[in-house]
Amino acid sequence: MKHVDATLVLNTALAQAERMGVAVCVTVVDAAAWPVAFARMDGAPLGVIDVSNKKARTAALFHMDSAEFAQVAHPNGGAYTLEATNGGLTSFGGGIVLKDAKGTIVGGIGVSGASTEDDISIAQSAARTLAA
Repeated sequence: MKHVDATLVLNTALAQAERMGVAVCVTVVDAAAWPVAFARMDGAPLGVIDVSNKKARTAALFHMDSAEFAQVAHPNGGAYTLEATNGGLTSFGGGIVLKDAKGTIVGGIGVSGASTEDDISIAQSAARTLAA
């Protein structure tokens, strides 16, 4: 993922969070789950730095949104404790797969700090900037 694309995704997420009146952390990673862009809004709790990173990594490494990942990684799921692999993942919403206009997976975005529903909404709106 190009830095310019990651910055566009990051800035879109931050603008959406601001419009919603929430303070979040946003992490953008490339297809190999390496960080490309990050921001912590004023007022976002320090603990969500790691959560936003894990959400982005989960989406990129498993080619599925972290909410989808939760369906296989829960206690009765087929891959319970999978979130303990790969240096730590997460199994709740806010991590979204990033695809370019051709549909190629180029990375993931993780948003954390608001409600899970708001985190998902922010990440989805940011992800749409690449697919356009």
